[in-house]
Amino acid sequence: MTTMLRFIACGSVDDGKSTLIGRMLYDSKQIYIDQEQALIKDSKQGSRGGDIDFALLLDGLSAEREQGITIDVAYRYFSTDRRSFIVADTPGHEQYTRNMAVGASCADLALILVDAMNGVMVQTKRHSRICSLMGIKHIVLVINKMDLIEYDKGRFEDISQDYLNFASNLGFDSIEVIPVSATDGVNIVEKSLHTSWYKGDSLLKYLEEIDITTQSSTNGFLMPVQRVSRPDSNFRGFQGQIESGSVAVGDEVGVLPGSEKAKIKSIISGFENIDCAIAGQAVNITLDREVDISRGSVLIKNSQPAVADLFTATILWMDDASMIAGRSYFLKIGTKQIAATIIKVKHKVDINSGSKMSADSIIKNEIAVCDIALSEKIVFDKYISNKTLGAFILIDRVSNMTSACGVIEHQLDRSDNITWQKTDITKADRLKQKGQKSLTLWFTGLSGSGKSSLANEVEKKLVAMGKHTMLLDGDNIRHGLSRNLGFKEGDRVENIRRIAEVSKLMNNAGLIVLTAFISPFEKDRQAAKEIIGDDFFEIYLSTPIEECEKRDVKGLYKKARAGVVANFTGVSSPYEEPSNPDITIDTSENNLSTSTSMVVSKILDLIE
Repeated sequence: MTTMLRFIACGSVDDGKSTLIGRMLYDSKQIYIDQEQALIKDSKQGSRGGDIDFALLLDGLSAEREQGITIDVAYRYFSTDRRSFIVADTPGHEQYTRNMAVGASCADLALILVDAMNGVMVQTKRHSRICSLMGIKHIVLVINKMDLIEYDKGRFEDISQDYLNFASNLGFDSIEVIPVSATDGVNIVEKSLHTSWYKGDSLLKYLEEIDITTQSSTNGFLMPVQRVSRPDSNFRGFQGQIESGSVAVGDEVGVLPGSEKAKIKSIISGFENIDCAIAGQAVNITLDREVDISRGSVLIKNSQPAVADLFTATILWMDDASMIAGRSYFLKIGTKQIAATIIKVKHKVDINSGSKMSADSIIKNEIAVCDIALSEKIVFDKYISNKTLGAFILIDRVSNMTSACGVIEHQLDRSDNITWQKTDITKADRLKQKGQKSLTLWFTGLSGSGKSSLANEVEKKLVAMGKHTMLLDGDNIRHGLSRNLGFKEGDRVENIRRIAEVSKLMNNAGLIVLTAFISPFEKDRQAAKEIIGDDFFEIYLSTPIEECEKRDVKGLYKKARAGVVANFTGVSSPYEEPSNPDITIDTSENNLSTSTSMVVSKILDLIE
């Protein structure tokens, strides 16, 4: 057996993952003499009374050594006469679950550790579900610290059965259960007499012998384009890694999204021209004719992934902030990054039972099945068929932090049934008819900052100049378009999305749109800008909250501070100031006339 095995060690906190891997490296003589000497020296200052602390081989961060926990993923390469290995030692703490998911995404097999005294824990189940989500098919349940229960066979069998019952519907191809003591080296590299009742192999021997080969369900050629290579006007190549199948010079390939085809003119690997290439190779391909191809396009032959803008996916939420249906993110899949919106949470998954639970939003470390809409059609596939085109991450549009990872379950049929209907009269025709340019003036600020008053006055000025306008006011919209929405965060997200879509339609009609909404969240204003496009113009009324409360003609601030009105911006719900507005106006320092002039003078060049 000479194949490489990538495996992950995971499970609940303090189950002994780092100690197990460290002991395996030590007993199989996978460390150098100077490493061994440093380990012995460091162990004298550790928590084991001078005995060797094998976890120190994996826990490299000072915070990890101080606390005796794993925080980041630690990768180690080692090999035996029979096999090469890459192991990822991952953290057990719930707050570092995202790190564990990263390790699982590249693994062929998972060691799920369980403390023999504690049995199967919630985090054990969460990690198992994440392993299933990431497509891991082989599990080794390692019941550790058997020495603390005096190698009790009955306790071992109870824990084994408990886990097998839980994992029966997770889709694993194999689950092997091995009793060990990481501190004493029992059943790690060699079988031990302490567990004479155990008839299986030692952990290392099992890892050396397990067959992880799988038959790929994607046999055709498929290569996502990572980069267009254009060193001069005479050469145009398309670089990427072949994810499946093979291709040869002269083969005809298709280009997705789209329907164009071309023949392979040359294949370059490194600095050499080759006749053919197979899955796993990084190549530069040239075609026999000019075809519109960019980063994110996919070259195919005898393969047909989906091309659509709607799909259902299972996601693991990683962000500290809750996931709210209707909020927009960047989605990265393969070599493509695109704007995406979670349009519906179908259900979240109970970590313990796996049952489906109704939900409108999810919090950190929860798993949910969602419908996701994209800003344009892209190439993707089911995760079980193609990991490269079936796995994705969601990125926060403001912070650029990874908010979630997910796998695609299936395409939504309605994405093929709905197409954009082209009309003979275009936006340009409507603008020419009205003699103006379209624009959306997006007024944002606290309640009482003067949004509606200023928007109303600006519209009057524009109409007096002969401009065609439409004012969308927050209170007025909630009498009709958003009548069914409340004021929870999810409702506010949807309200802003609707306003943005309506503003875009009115811009397409050739109108200048003025919107007066609190729109408190930066993410949602960014999403509105994405929907509206170049017509978006943000006006931030930076009036201090103290001044806004003085103007509180509706008494809303007073009610909010008394707890009568919930989720009130500035009191019980946050307002996130715009990071780069087009205009900032403090209406406590500028009267209505001055503020109106500031806006109109700024936009004249944009609307004429």
